[in-house]
Amino acid sequence: MSTYTIKDLEHLTGIKAHTLRIWEQRYKIIIPKRSDTNIRYYNDDDLKLMLNVSLLNSHGIKISKIAKLTQEQIREEVFNVLNTSDNYSDQITQLTTSMLNFDEFQFEKIISSSILKYSFEESMINIILPFLTRIGFLWQIGAISPAQEHFISHLVRQKIIVALDAIVLRDDKDKPRFTLFLPEGELHEITLLFASYIIKSRGFKVTYLGQSLPMQELKEVYKTTPSEYMLTVSTSLLKIGNLQDYILQLGKEFPDTKILLTGRQVIGMDYELTENAELLPSLPGFIQMIEGLAQKYLLSDTNA
Repeated sequence: MSTYTIKDLEHLTGIKAHTLRIWEQRYKIIIPKRSDTNIRYYNDDDLKLMLNVSLLNSHGIKISKIAKLTQEQIREEVFNVLNTSDNYSDQITQLTTSMLNFDEFQFEKIISSSILKYSFEESMINIILPFLTRIGFLWQIGAISPAQEHFISHLVRQKIIVALDAIVLRDDKDKPRFTLFLPEGELHEITLLFASYIIKSRGFKVTYLGQSLPMQELKEVYKTTPSEYMLTVSTSLLKIGNLQDYILQLGKEFPDTKILLTGRQVIGMDYELTENAELLPSLPGFIQMIEGLAQKYLLSDTNA
């Protein structure tokens, strides 16, 4: 069982540490444990409880009332809130709980209901990707374990692959091709997978090369399957050496291709770009670009 400081609880639940202390003293809603050296800490059960308490409190249920509920009654209230809520943050809170519990059933229930309510794409943009950003931050500060992050990332990856498989492909030779890949050493694939979904769902062709692709392999693929666009994502610190040199090399090795770059290692870093390279600072901007291209080719088909 993991242990958490009061600051960890603040980061994970959104409840200020000062407020948590008041609730502890006034309502005895949780009681911190003490280490052998008398340091306060909390366990997984405390965290799960406070995630639910935070959700209910944000929907106007007073803490004095919540404190009188049993664990089962709290869970029932949470399900009632989720069934009627259009608040994305509520879904993100419950996804956090499913991650902490390694609960695939709960994850599936939350995501399936969200997709039915909003659509797969909207659920990814407004719920799943913000949730993954949140857990990436929590992992960096040590508030969650690598196993928890891997567990949830695997489930999200499966969802995207199922959605990709459902897209009906057309052999439209007039539309441009996109080559998608991650630089050598980069393993965080979910953003790239979802980008593939966005591109394919708008009717474009994709050559998906996946994780950790050496530059030489990319050049070999390009010889037989050239593309008008390349998209790569840099999320973590890479093993390719200098990222500036890598970005310039991409532009020079593939001068006839538009190089699209995104990820937290490149956005806002003021790297020098070749004329054929472009930064994508936001997902909405990327979607707007793809839809603009789709509209352009739709108009050309109509006028043909």
